Amino acid sequence: MNEMNELNSSEHKSEQSQSQEWEIDNLPNRLTIFRMLLIPIIITGLILNKTNVAWIDPYKLKLGYMAAWTFVLASVTDFFDGYIARKRGIVTVFGSFLDPIADKFLVVSSLILLGELERINSIIVLILVLREMYITSLRLLASERGLMVPVSQLGKWKTAVQMVGIPFLMAYDHPWGIPMPFLGTLCIYLASIFSLYSALQYSAGLVKKIQDRKRGH
Repeated sequence: MNEMNELNSSEHKSEQSQSQEWEIDNLPNRLTIFRMLLIPIIITGLILNKTNVAWIDPYKLKLGYMAAWTFVLASVTDFFDGYIARKRGIVTVFGSFLDPIADKFLVVSSLILLGELERINSIIVLILVLREMYITSLRLLASERGLMVPVSQLGKWKTAVQMVGIPFLMAYDHPWGIPMPFLGTLCIYLASIFSLYSALQYSAGLVKKIQDRKRGH
């Protein structure tokens, strides 16, 4: 009887887990969707900063701050949706698909437009954007082979300094004597260096795992 109850309980938990896997309406997914909705606001603020329309000129600084604070808000939601998902054990197909896409859209669109505004060197933009594409492809390859590519410490540092540098370059101001253009540029250059080294780390780690698997480890 106990064995039957345990079997039924196990089946019930399995069904709950499968049901939760395809769930869309939960807090982490709502935060991810909210982050996606913030991206057009950032893009609009940066594009208007690029336009040469007389009546927009007086508002360009405010538009830069609007883009910067919206980027900060989007970054905060990125932290909390991951934290809540881990804390509550919420792993869904929708969230696993949309969360990394939202991150890439947020960062890549911001970098490209900052490059258009000539606030980031085009070579640095290329390094950071191509690195994002490369790591995404690497993770897909690893996933197909049943391997994990954990985030390295250097990768975390790259993300951190990038998330600080981008809004500084969006605002592009000197409030209270804070040199945002200099600090933003410094952070972005550091992020590009970290991104190259972390990409090498990820590649070396994946190659090692593939070799270990071939040897039967």
